Amino acid sequence: MNILENQIFGADPWWIVLIKVVMIFVLLLVWTIFNVWYERRVVAKMQHRLGPIMNGPFGLGQALADGAKLILKEDFRPTKTDRWIFNLAPLLTGTAAFTAWAVIPFGGEVRMFGHTTRLQLTDLPVAVLFVLAIASIGIYGIVLAGWASNSTYSLLGSIRSTAQMISYEVAMGLALVAVFMFSSSMSTSQIVEAQALPIRLGDFNTGIPGWYALLLFPSFIIYAISMVGETNRAPFDLPECESELVSGYLTEYSGFRYAMYFLAEYINMATVSAVATTLFLGGYRAPWPFNQIAFLDSGWFGVLWFVIKVQLLITVFVWLRGTLPRFRYDQFMHLGWKWLIPISLVWIVAISLLRAGQNEGWFRGPVFFVVLGVIIVGLLAFILFGGRKDDEPEGVSEVTEGDFDAFAGGYPVPPMPGQQLPELVSVVPSTLAYPDDNPADERAATTNGADS
Repeated sequence: MNILENQIFGADPWWIVLIKVVMIFVLLLVWTIFNVWYERRVVAKMQHRLGPIMNGPFGLGQALADGAKLILKEDFRPTKTDRWIFNLAPLLTGTAAFTAWAVIPFGGEVRMFGHTTRLQLTDLPVAVLFVLAIASIGIYGIVLAGWASNSTYSLLGSIRSTAQMISYEVAMGLALVAVFMFSSSMSTSQIVEAQALPIRLGDFNTGIPGWYALLLFPSFIIYAISMVGETNRAPFDLPECESELVSGYLTEYSGFRYAMYFLAEYINMATVSAVATTLFLGGYRAPWPFNQIAFLDSGWFGVLWFVIKVQLLITVFVWLRGTLPRFRYDQFMHLGWKWLIPISLVWIVAISLLRAGQNEGWFRGPVFFVVLGVIIVGLLAFILFGGRKDDEPEGVSEVTEGDFDAFAGGYPVPPMPGQQLPELVSVVPSTLAYPDDNPADERAATTNGADS
């Protein structure tokens, strides 16, 4: 099977490869235009608005007009920016957004102009690691943009993006380890084929494909949360939150360079959704019960199922943006480091023991069920009673001693948990209270004394 797949991927003539490259490029551009319109329409429906309706049928021309406006708009650069890095940063992000799709399978084997090929540009034994590596390169475009812009807001946004990438890429990578263990492969096409095997309950064949979103549900949830953090989308859009950083790393960009970041954001949203579809939702394979019909689960129908699954995940992105408020930065880091990563590590250990136990026959006899019950009770006890009663960090009691001055460091800061702002003191002193029976000259004297 692996030898045959390698022969198919290596046997494509150059013009077939060129057609695939052009098809991927055009598909991503058209899909991005559609997703911009789709997000506006869905959020408008959620907020009881109409959304774009004027330009073109159903307002479809609005996103196209916005793209043309960004391309033709004046593209200026602040004087004290680093010229080369400032121009290179959006190119890095845009190029990485397209490159990751080289190993994403759109479908199975088809006939294209008399040649047998797969609807995938290429595949690698470590294709999933290739996608993660390309995503890391795309982050450099954000970091360099903030550094080269010579702006405090941009620099803070890029620093946040660095911390965000480190935090949530670790959780994302750990979520994929269980998939590698179950499929025994890091090749995207082989992972899809591994999920095509039906789930069996003893000797009964259910016919339901063994999607890893069902078999490895915790891994799927962790990856779903991490992919929202990786794409800087709400409620995790801390690197470009307008309420604090104007536009974050994008503050100094305009015109075509801004359009590159705008394009990369929507392509990355589709990329992480495509990876989730490939690794957890069966890829281009038809869902149950359509997988029971042979012609609906083969050939060009794979593209249809793939696009539907990816679009449903993109809908979740839009849903989150329209419903959830932005996280505080400490909440964001707390979720990544104190929840997602530890849970991922525990889940990997559990999956490792499960796979080893299946091979060694550990799950036979009553001893296994006794040990399993003790573990479950221990986990429930830890979850219910093992945490602190409050979420205040250690040392808060020492910080809260004395009066809290929000302007002590020169910049206004919010109080920590447990701290209270001092009571407001009236700005107008008591000597400036003017009763009606005071003469005018006494008021003037009081005012002059206050001014002095």
